[in-house]
Amino acid sequence: MIRVLLADDQSLVRAGFRALLDAQPDIEVTGEAADGEEALRKVRELRPDVVLMDIRMPRLDGLAATRRVTAEPEFADVRVVMLTTFELDEYVFEAIRSGASGFLVKDTEPDELLRAVRAVVAGDALLSPGVTRRLIAEFAARSKEPAAADALARLTEREREVMALVGIGLSNEEIARRLVVSPLTAKTHVSRTMVKLGARDRAQLVVLAYESGLVRPGWLG
Repeated sequence: MIRVLLADDQSLVRAGFRALLDAQPDIEVTGEAADGEEALRKVRELRPDVVLMDIRMPRLDGLAATRRVTAEPEFADVRVVMLTTFELDEYVFEAIRSGASGFLVKDTEPDELLRAVRAVVAGDALLSPGVTRRLIAEFAARSKEPAAADALARLTEREREVMALVGIGLSNEEIARRLVVSPLTAKTHVSRTMVKLGARDRAQLVVLAYESGLVRPGWLG
């Protein structure tokens, strides 16, 4: 059973998400929060698998709350999905750097919301459909200058290749087709790369791919 915490200052939004999620046999909403401070308390109390976190909330916004959650080793297994009204909300870029596993626009289709919850629990990055490559391009354009690539030295040549493909927004299935390997092999390479670099999930691997200079803006295909 996937345990979900809803953090949004609009009660109608929370009610709509709760109705959808609780109707699934493998998902349950374990709690709700109306602001970032309450969200942090509920994360400590309930230890959810996934937090659906609104970016704009009173007292403590979703971005700051996400930083606190992802900074705590005891919450290493908690995945945060940011909720935003606009596909390219300026805060989304910083949210991904801060450890969020991705984001969804609030008017996303119900099936996509369910897929998102299941995907982040499986360790995948989640970006709203149709905007993945565009978001990554925007993120790259706004990101700081590439950091030293020392961390990449611990990767094999194949792992660097896989990391670069993750960086341009390819799924495990797409990576498998590109490299002519099985999806399981592609997934294994991604997982090993994440472990070696200490990445919480696929979203952070994308960030590292750009910040290390392994991938640059304009490489999107």
